Amino acid sequence: MSRTYFGTDGIRGTVGQSPITPDFMLRLGHAVGRVLKRSDKRPTVLIGKDTRISGYMIESSLEAGFASAGVDVLLTGPLPTPGVAYLTRALRLNLGVVISASHNPFGDNGIKFFSARGEKLPDAWELDVEAALGDQPQWVDSAQLGKARRLDDASGRYIEFCKNTFSNDLSLKGLKVVVDAAHGAAYHVAPDVFHELGAEVVCIGCQPDGFNINAGYGATSPAKLIEAVREHKADYGVALDGDADRLQLVDSDGRLYNGDELLYVMVADRLAQGQAVRGAVGTLMTNMAVEVALKSRGIEFVRAKVGDRYVLEDLTARSWLLGGEGSGHLLALDKHTTGDGIVSALQVLEAVARAGKPLSQLLADVKLFPQVLINVKLQPGQDWKSNPNLADVQASVTRELGDSGRVLIRPSGTEPLVRVMVEAADPAVAKSCAERLAATLRA
Repeated sequence: MSRTYFGTDGIRGTVGQSPITPDFMLRLGHAVGRVLKRSDKRPTVLIGKDTRISGYMIESSLEAGFASAGVDVLLTGPLPTPGVAYLTRALRLNLGVVISASHNPFGDNGIKFFSARGEKLPDAWELDVEAALGDQPQWVDSAQLGKARRLDDASGRYIEFCKNTFSNDLSLKGLKVVVDAAHGAAYHVAPDVFHELGAEVVCIGCQPDGFNINAGYGATSPAKLIEAVREHKADYGVALDGDADRLQLVDSDGRLYNGDELLYVMVADRLAQGQAVRGAVGTLMTNMAVEVALKSRGIEFVRAKVGDRYVLEDLTARSWLLGGEGSGHLLALDKHTTGDGIVSALQVLEAVARAGKPLSQLLADVKLFPQVLINVKLQPGQDWKSNPNLADVQASVTRELGDSGRVLIRPSGTEPLVRVMVEAADPAVAKSCAERLAATLRA
């Protein structure tokens, strides 16, 4: 059975267009409630959201749907996605619900779900919900209706959780940190976390108005953060996205570090503490320099499909702890069950504090390989995989690159394009090889 509403990370779309409408959200809440009641006669769910104005509408619709199925609801108000995952587990609830479209503009919104263990739910559960959406509703009577109440200390609980992932023997005293919350869900959480751990904090992107989430601020628009770090002569800058599960980090020179580099720092810090690291998971797009650096330290490295969901699946299958992707989704499964931008930033800054060295020195041995990406537009009906010359050219390029580069050819998931990526220690070689492959696809 294929999924109609669920994508790779919940349900997402444009507000006012199906399925991001109040009538669908009421049906969704009711359907999810009925699925939950198969294993618990009186379930309780937690609903958190980011700062989009549409969150009010969706929250009330979901609340009504859950209540109509006999499910109780706890409302947190604005709270980062990983905060909802944490509280769902800590409060022993049946389900966590996040109303957010992550790094998308304010006109979009969506729904993510977390299990009682604070983990993303499997495909089978999503299929059960989709099947329930096709059934006739079964409204409970008045005596069985669910109740809703506010969890007033949700942000405080989550702040303490984040702080507890940072070593008790260290602090951020002496550091000036710019925190950019993208006018999103962490606007009232992230500054307090860094301040209470001892840092001098400068806030930007912390004034949401319902319409400005991710607009020119945050992990997907780091220019403002770089500017603020330089203006305030800060040591570091931390940029989160709208729901705070993604991280970008800037040092005092305005140098931007991506998720690939930060993953290496997290692994190297565990090794420096004498901890065993069995392996790490990146994605098909993880820079080869990070793979080479990890393998030189005896760390097995595995590439998952692009997307933090697939990184998590590989980590879980191998019982490993550390993984991530260049976009800034980082996973430290001994700290949290899901990706958390604040916790990831603390892991990196803890490594800096423990080593007594700036981030640039911790990454001195990791020189990112230049990557050349060419998008080749497909003609209608073109079967690029059957191109008779492509395999020969790709094999030739692979031999030429040897251990100093790699090739990745993959179709776009949203456009009629094939993406050709070549990575090599020599940028001229990367460019030449990518152009040869692209020309073969166009022939």
